Amino acid sequence: QVQLVESGGGLVQPGGSLRLSCAASGSIFSINAMGWYRQAPGKQRELVAAISSGGSTNYADSVKGRFTISRDNAVNAVYLQTNALKPEDTALYYCYADLLSTRYWGQGTQVTVSS
Repeated sequence: QVQLVESGGGLVQPGGSLRLSCAASGSIFSINAMGWYRQAPGKQRELVAAISSGGSTNYADSVKGRFTISRDNAVNAVYLQTNALKPEDTALYYCYADLLSTRYWGQGTQVTVSS
């Protein structure tokens, strides 16, 4: 079994920054892609950013230039640096990890952007 635990969410003012972290543990041989989704109240879950095992990245248009995804394969972790946050970034952020043919999810960390 594989567990993902996120941290780093919180309340921040517009223009502020947060660094989200997600650590995977359990029966891990190798992780393929990792990434982050988010879901705001009343909206569908959307992909924010993803990173391959080799370090290739892709981002939602809405966060390009503001968010940066990275990973540390040595500790099976993925990070999301969020800068220039906007109220519309408010959501529950979920990390995921793809192992073989299974996608594992974390429980989510809340990001609230408000003055």
